[in-house]
Amino acid sequence: MTSARIRWTSVGNYVVGLAPFVVVWIVLVGWLANLLYSRAAWSEESDEALVREWIDETRPFRKTLLELIREYLHLRQEHASGRALPSDLTTKRSELDEQLQALTEPTRSYENKLPGFPILFRLAVVVPGDDGPDPERIAWNNPLPRPLSGLGSRVHTLRYSPATLGDRPVFIECEYQLHAFNKLQRREQERRRESLVAGAVLVAAMLIAVVFVVRFVRHELARETEKLKVLAAAEHRERELLETRLQQQQTERENEILDRRAERAETAELELKSQIYASIGIMAGSYAHNIKNLLVRPNDLLRRCLEADGLTDPQTGMLHEVQATLGTVTDRLQEILRTVRRDPNETTMARIDLVPFVKTLVRTWSDVGRDKWKLLIETELPAEPVRIEGDFSHLQQALENLIFNARDATFEMRNQLREEARRADGVERKQKLLDAASWKGTLRLRLSTDADSATLDVSDNGIGMTDEVREQCLRTHFSTKRDNALYEGHSAGMGLGLSFVAMVLEHHAAAFAIESAPGRGSTFRIRFRRPASDAHE
Repeated sequence: MTSARIRWTSVGNYVVGLAPFVVVWIVLVGWLANLLYSRAAWSEESDEALVREWIDETRPFRKTLLELIREYLHLRQEHASGRALPSDLTTKRSELDEQLQALTEPTRSYENKLPGFPILFRLAVVVPGDDGPDPERIAWNNPLPRPLSGLGSRVHTLRYSPATLGDRPVFIECEYQLHAFNKLQRREQERRRESLVAGAVLVAAMLIAVVFVVRFVRHELARETEKLKVLAAAEHRERELLETRLQQQQTERENEILDRRAERAETAELELKSQIYASIGIMAGSYAHNIKNLLVRPNDLLRRCLEADGLTDPQTGMLHEVQATLGTVTDRLQEILRTVRRDPNETTMARIDLVPFVKTLVRTWSDVGRDKWKLLIETELPAEPVRIEGDFSHLQQALENLIFNARDATFEMRNQLREEARRADGVERKQKLLDAASWKGTLRLRLSTDADSATLDVSDNGIGMTDEVREQCLRTHFSTKRDNALYEGHSAGMGLGLSFVAMVLEHHAAAFAIESAPGRGSTFRIRFRRPASDAHE
């Protein structure tokens, strides 16, 4: 490939180097050829112009041949339309014959006596016919024989059209010979002299071309020799570079194989997550739908009770409160049904104010947390709105999962305190039992803002996590609660809660961090990006 490239490069250099000289040489040869041709044709063109001028301008009588031709053409048109007699046409034709004879008479009288005086052998007027393709010819022919072919004896023919009959031309034909032998000799001598000059110029141009080509070829050979030396030194470097590139390509192929394996593993993990969440959605949707159906009967009974007579005001108030609570439960189930039918990857973004969002969430679960879970839910919220772009339903589920996680963590912490108290002895055991009984689980939701983000901290005083658990808690199906007697009969231990939270926050482009230590609780920090229109308010 390299040798072929060098050869083609050399050929290209020769072509580019010789191109200007070749162009100049071709222009010079063309100019000389055109000059010789023009000189050769000039004499004949001059002779033809003289003969034509003699035919057109000579007046043997009162009129020229062209005037008689026009009159004859006019009479033919008159005769065709019936306005002229045939005798008039015959008379005009006779005038044309006389004119032709009168034109040729001086040439016959001074034949071979005056140099440059033409010898006419034929002079004719060719008029197109009226009824057929054959034209009408009015001609004069010299009775003398034509000369034999030789130097200065060539007969020339002049044919031109001075007029037209309708759309058909009328021609004048003249066969002549110029009696100018000396002129022909001079012409031939000029041609030979011009040919010698042209040949000398061409020979000189060829010698210059040869010298130029030889010098150019030597110069190019020296350049190619230098290039070959440089190429020989570069080929060694190319081989070394090629070996290095082969090693790099091998490494890149191995990396590509690893990347493809990682992509397949990631794709398989995403498919597994989608299948898991689809199964969870179907199951949760089924439960929510059944619960919603079960609430139809209590709602109907409450409506009948409210319509009955004899109820006291406190009873009516309590029934309205129960009805409102059941309505809230029904709406919540309807919302759950809408949510579980969507994949977590499919988010419906809208503008959300986190302040009322967190307040509503706390109001929903604070009573249940205090009365049933023994968990106190507190908030620390700013007075001004904190708006973000998010999916309301998915964010609600994610924060509820964090609340449930705090519930389980405080439940484990309370039981651990009780177990430690039971293992103690004497007075210490009694004090530890009192401390465990008075211990309260606490969950705090704190919302803060800075220039372009909003941070929500969800902190609890639960059991906490070790470093190993904290690093793996976001993995799907990872759980420390599975097969744990504390959670027997509870909907926990599937290892989907925190992984679901991580997936939802990932689709919201939110940063998610966990701070935790065994026995010291956990803090889940979520940092949302605020819209540009709200970040600078």
